[in-house]
Amino acid sequence: MDRKKILLRLDPVVHDALARWASDELRSTNSQIEFLLRRALSEAGRLPDGVGRMRPRGRPKKTPDETPDEKEESGEGTE
Repeated sequence: MDRKKILLRLDPVVHDALARWASDELRSTNSQIEFLLRRALSEAGRLPDGVGRMRPRGRPKKTPDETPDEKEESGEGTE
């Protein structure tokens, strides 16, 4: 999915509060802004049908082939 990039100017105090809230929710500041905008659009009845889903909160789960322990056991990443 293509993502639109925008420049957003915020009061530094608002940004700091938003960043703390995002951290509490295990989201990036960008994801928190999108989450809040989607919620506001939904509550106002303006969220378009067919809008894509947001990625779940937190870091993506590692797959077994991404864990450092398995790479060492298989000899990958060692010289």
